[in-house]
Amino acid sequence: MSFRLCYPEFKNKALTFSYDDGQIFDRRLVEIFNRFGLKATFHLNSGTLDTEGFLKKEEIAALFEGHEIACHGVLHEFPTHLAQERLVQEFYQDRLTLEACTGRIIRGCSYAYGEYDARVVNTLKTLGFAYCRTVDSLGNFRVPEEFIRWRPSCHHNDAFGELSDRFLNTPGFSRLSLFYVWGHSFEFDRENTWDKMEAFCEKMSGRDDVWYTTNIDYVDYINAARGLLFSADGTQVRNLSAIPIYAEIDGERRIL
Repeated sequence: MSFRLCYPEFKNKALTFSYDDGQIFDRRLVEIFNRFGLKATFHLNSGTLDTEGFLKKEEIAALFEGHEIACHGVLHEFPTHLAQERLVQEFYQDRLTLEACTGRIIRGCSYAYGEYDARVVNTLKTLGFAYCRTVDSLGNFRVPEEFIRWRPSCHHNDAFGELSDRFLNTPGFSRLSLFYVWGHSFEFDRENTWDKMEAFCEKMSGRDDVWYTTNIDYVDYINAARGLLFSADGTQVRNLSAIPIYAEIDGERRIL
């Protein structure tokens, strides 16, 4: 049996965004994403909400409807600098507060300042996070080997150029591609690049071969695909998850 994994609706490319800190500029960024039908994940510091320049707790559930809300630490502390008790509090309390504000189950995270080590990684896994994003950009579109040290494709400033063309022109017969763009919404205001972001989002939108997804939906799909059961002789496959998996089996499209 030949088996080729596809993204939902048999697509071969995926695009996801990740933005940190929860500043008021997220409002304009969400409007852009919604206008072009794109999906994103917003990593929030619950301890800075309701303060000057940051979002209000009461608005985040509605503002990020259709997008993912994830953790970034209560006060954006350097994770590797914290004693163990403070490290646990920084991320566990962030998750508790964001869940209380939104009614959602929060399962994603990004490392504040991009800082992490083995202790931080193991602690966040214990706290129930399904993934944590780093700032160590790959410059390519590979599916990550592990999600707890998830390396994005690039910062948005590097997405505006030839990298986006490379992604859109990846041939359909190639392996699955993931374009993961990260940044901070305040950077568009500080650097006066809102027009570049709008142009980039318009360019990436409406593509029949691209799956527009949040971070957590991507993680759940890939983990479900990696959990497929195959018979020893390779003639049978079963999906034990509740997530439909799209694949080409012996040249035919099937939903498992």
